[in-house]
Amino acid sequence: MSSNPQWKMFQPPDSHSSPLQEILDLQQSNMQAKQGYRNGTYSSEYPSSPRDNYHNMGKSGGSNRFSLGNFNLDSCPMGDSAGVYSSSSNNSQPQYDSMNHPPIRETGIIEKLLHSYGFIQCCERQARLFFHFSQFGGNIDHLKIGDPVEFEMTYDRRTGKPIASTVTKIAPEVVLSEARVTGVVTTEVKGEGSGDSTGRISYENRGECFFLPYTKDDVEGNVTLRTGDAVSFQIATNQRGTLGACHVRFENPAHPVKYHGVVCSKKENFGFIERADVVKEIFFHYSEAKIKEELSLGDDVEFIIQTRNGKEVACNITKLPSGSVVFEDVSPEIMRGQVLKPLERGNMVRVPQNDPLPGRIRYRAADHSEVEVPFGDKDQCGEFTLRHGDWVQFQVATDRRDQLKRATNISLLDESFNVSGERREQGVVSSLKEGFGFIRCVEREQTMFFHFAEVLRLGQELSVGDEVEFTVDPVSTFSNMNTRQSAIRIKHLSPGTVQFETLLERGVRGIIAKEAQAFSSSSSFSPTRQPPVETGIITCQINNMKKSISYTAKKCESKMLPRVGDKVTFDIYQVKRTKELIAMSIQIQHSLTNGNSNGGNNMRPIMQGFIAALKDGFGFIETADHTKEVFFHFSNLEGSPDGLELGTEVEYSLGRINGSGGGCASAEFVRVLPRGSVTIAKPLDPTLNGTVTRTLRALNPDQAKYSGLIQMEGGTTYEFGIMGLACKREILQVGDPVTFQADVEGRATNIIPIRKKRRATVDAIKGGFGFLSIEGEDNRRLFFHMSEVRGNPSDLQSGDSVEFVMLTNPRNGKSSACNVVKVGKPITKARSERPERLLARLRTVSLEDSAGPRVVVARAPRGPDGSRGFRPRRPLAEQLAE
Repeated sequence: MSSNPQWKMFQPPDSHSSPLQEILDLQQSNMQAKQGYRNGTYSSEYPSSPRDNYHNMGKSGGSNRFSLGNFNLDSCPMGDSAGVYSSSSNNSQPQYDSMNHPPIRETGIIEKLLHSYGFIQCCERQARLFFHFSQFGGNIDHLKIGDPVEFEMTYDRRTGKPIASTVTKIAPEVVLSEARVTGVVTTEVKGEGSGDSTGRISYENRGECFFLPYTKDDVEGNVTLRTGDAVSFQIATNQRGTLGACHVRFENPAHPVKYHGVVCSKKENFGFIERADVVKEIFFHYSEAKIKEELSLGDDVEFIIQTRNGKEVACNITKLPSGSVVFEDVSPEIMRGQVLKPLERGNMVRVPQNDPLPGRIRYRAADHSEVEVPFGDKDQCGEFTLRHGDWVQFQVATDRRDQLKRATNISLLDESFNVSGERREQGVVSSLKEGFGFIRCVEREQTMFFHFAEVLRLGQELSVGDEVEFTVDPVSTFSNMNTRQSAIRIKHLSPGTVQFETLLERGVRGIIAKEAQAFSSSSSFSPTRQPPVETGIITCQINNMKKSISYTAKKCESKMLPRVGDKVTFDIYQVKRTKELIAMSIQIQHSLTNGNSNGGNNMRPIMQGFIAALKDGFGFIETADHTKEVFFHFSNLEGSPDGLELGTEVEYSLGRINGSGGGCASAEFVRVLPRGSVTIAKPLDPTLNGTVTRTLRALNPDQAKYSGLIQMEGGTTYEFGIMGLACKREILQVGDPVTFQADVEGRATNIIPIRKKRRATVDAIKGGFGFLSIEGEDNRRLFFHMSEVRGNPSDLQSGDSVEFVMLTNPRNGKSSACNVVKVGKPITKARSERPERLLARLRTVSLEDSAGPRVVVARAPRGPDGSRGFRPRRPLAEQLAE
């Protein structure tokens, strides 16, 4: 109503001054500033659009953030009176100086309310003033945080600090009545061009009939009102006392007006629908949905509006086909513009944002005029950081409800980096986590943290090893207690663009002074972490000066690493990050050991074995004679370690023993062999029985020997390794009875444990592991890893019946399930039946809480039919069918 210029010009005739006063007196208790919540911000519900503040932003001549009028809780202006009303207070201190100047009234917002005092944030200046409740003219219970007030600034007599006095509550330009009233249309709104765009509604109060004006914009539901139609509406008044009808709704019980909207939020048993006719949300209860399936967020719905307890609610909700409700029209034309005001995100948000569209973009329209459009946090193609002055491309969207234009589908243009002058850095993605990752920087020692939201090209999937370009942004809190740098505005680069080193010279000759190793054999680091690389040293002559240049094993062209004294050729590079000189592309030219030029006769012997254990980043190889195990790191494996399994046949060379590593050798140049490449002893026919007396060292690292041991009843013993197990993933423990065969070498093979299988129900699955609920044991949950599930682990779900074998770890005494096999589907229980674990919990809860107060049932509940409790409620569809 206020958005219509004719309505603002309307003035009631003088003869209606008395009836208007009676209407105002009737609605005075309910007329207050009503705030609507949309998109996380509060805004005035009247005018029809909560974003009219943006339209009227340039119309305000004062410095106030909003147009304010004086509002008194005890009285209200009426008619054309423009006088200032404020309640008096005996405790207020007038602000007069020695020259007896009149007091200056300021406006502000209530920021905090405490026991007997509060604080006001000034609107005209950056100040926060204290005020005592005794200085408020009115009922202090009616004052809330966020209310606009008017006050005088004075000084505290004791401390001399500025404070607020003579505080009065004021209201926005338009005040709405909370309750809806009914009336009849007496004068309908004429069509366009008729010159009369205002209609009238008759309203009866205390036996007298009054007439309130309305316009076409005040009618809800896009309907045309005719003379004699019954309507409901809210009474609105502005500062000058002008009354009118707004939010007019056609009331027809036989054929109610149907509205459209989209489900925008859901709670436990209710939710809200964003209406398609006005910028407003409406409440609904789940029981009002006339469909069998449950409503979901984003569903397009149709409904009618009813008033219950003075509140509007959506009723008779039905679902519409997806895409039926359209809020805005997006122009297909791609526009280019510059960012005037970017969005504040994360720790950069200084104050709560009240504007749902806080960003601003300026562009040149088709008529060469400069246009400024707003945008919100969901209008960017991603959540990357925008800065002032960035060049972007976007589309213009027009809201059908209030015709507000905004920028959407915003993407950052590459030319922004040229005009911004920001320093761009390069790097390679080193690791990815859930929602974030790290970049190995070209010019920085430490890795750079980044969020996935900062990647500019959303269509291109990010993976480890991708080359990127980024800007470093110091993320700091306002307390300056935490400063952490992160990468923003990340852009993909073509492969080969990022170079960590700069080539200085090719074909340099030198001699190995210190050998390099593929990894450190020192025991000071954990095998589960990436071990530090030990570098070697090459001495050479550069410009008649002797220099020592470091190198790593990965930079050698040959798989056989050069020895001390070998002559090599190499290229010299400079590391951009540290400016250090390093050797790359190292080739052996002359070996000191045998004098040849290729080192072919200097190769270490090739050995064969089997994968005995796999850990995180490393593993162990069982030798071909099954008596020892050799450590190897995944960095020494040719190919990907993803295809490795227990028992896989491999060949390797034994690395050199480093004195600092405790005398432990490791496998190098590990290569997977085809099945059957390594000879395995044939088993003999008779099947034997025995008991495990010693397990493999992979399960018990404290034992001295690698091989396990099986003893028969007569005392005969047989050793076994990983290849002796019929199932390589089987876990043998001391005391397990087994069946096996002896091979021609006198070792045990085809070992099968004899274990009792148990049954349980899958209680929960959490990613890579889960828990079983054991039958017959109350409140007992058994852990299992998904790698122990036989078959397809993805088919297993909560409630499935499984068979398993329970093992106990001798080191910590904890039990777990292995060899988990699905044997049955989940059993569907009645809705009223509680889970077994909850029943067990309820049985023991009284014992656990014996020290505190206990609840004792004095009288058991009984239903209307005498049974224990009420019967389950019938579905709503069945009740409606009756």
